Amino acid sequence: MPTGVHLRDARRQLFEAAERVLLRDGPNGLTSRAVTDEAGCAKGVLHRHFPNFDAFLTDLVLDRAAQLETQASALRESAGTGTVAGNLTSALTTLFGPVPVAIIPLITFRDELRARLRQAMPGGGIAILSQATAAISAYLTEERELGRIAADADIDSLTLSLVGGGHLLFADRDPGPPATAVVDRFVTAVIADAGR
Repeated sequence: MPTGVHLRDARRQLFEAAERVLLRDGPNGLTSRAVTDEAGCAKGVLHRHFPNFDAFLTDLVLDRAAQLETQASALRESAGTGTVAGNLTSALTTLFGPVPVAIIPLITFRDELRARLRQAMPGGGIAILSQATAAISAYLTEERELGRIAADADIDSLTLSLVGGGHLLFADRDPGPPATAVVDRFVTAVIADAGR
């Protein structure tokens, strides 16, 4: 690989290359060499910007988790509009998009990455799943305050059911993500007793 290839925004380009490798080859295929080959640069470029590959992966996961915050904000802003089931269906489809779903096994696959993420994100939980949980919980709480979810609804249980079940729905992407109707049916069943 030529060493003279200049990356205008190396960090962003390396992250995008890592996503492509992760989606194509899975966690086992995600190596520093695979990332730099995909980015079209020398391996030293990655190590010029990150002390080691686990530091790179940590920053990648934290960056993608931060992007979920924007999506979480949009979900909270949807409270009181549309239908609760429709909003949750849309949110799960976004929160469990291809890259977030691919990152979850990467975190479980690499012990050093999990350790670094625990240091960077105290409070426990797995990055991506933690952001999805916080987003769904905040949205359901807002909808309860607006009276569109029953006042006695157990927000924690609803959240865990939606996030856990949602992750299972989206985790097997071999034939592609689940159809919107499948996600909507799942969401409707989970929140059926909590609706107003």
